[in-house]
Amino acid sequence: MAKKTTTPKGKIAPKADAADKLRDFMVDGLKDLYWAEKALVKNLPKMAKNATSQHLKTAIQGHLKETEGQVKRLESAFKALKLKPQAVKCDAMDGLVKEAKGIMEETEPGAVRDAAIIAAAQKVEHYEIASYGTLATYAKLLGEKDVLKLLLETLKEEKTCDKDLTKLAKTEINIKAK
Repeated sequence: MAKKTTTPKGKIAPKADAADKLRDFMVDGLKDLYWAEKALVKNLPKMAKNATSQHLKTAIQGHLKETEGQVKRLESAFKALKLKPQAVKCDAMDGLVKEAKGIMEETEPGAVRDAAIIAAAQKVEHYEIASYGTLATYAKLLGEKDVLKLLLETLKEEKTCDKDLTKLAKTEINIKAK
């Protein structure tokens, strides 16, 4: 008879397919980001359509093009690891996308909604910055130079997008929303 193991109260038992190597955990992160970026490709047009500021619409549309490139870059990262690209639902991005939709439903079209769209977009950017930064650290540690280069390129774009959104909020959108 197999010995039954119990998990002490408050401890979380790992799933049967839980990562036990850093490389596996990095690949799991790539799968999450692949799903996340594809979800953004579907949802950024909705944000642009609901923005009233032409500057914000343009910024979102520009980031959509970047995001499409980020999807391709993630596919290249999988290829560099000799893996087939696979998207696994990213609960964090799913929640952020749902929150963005809720924010748009809870605000009237205009400057306040535009400010809310920027807030939602920056939450997405911050999640992506944290995720790409972490995976880049793993790739460097694991000697995955090609993957590292791809992740750092996307990380740079995400940081630039965040800075651009901050500037747009501070110089135009938030002032109008006030």
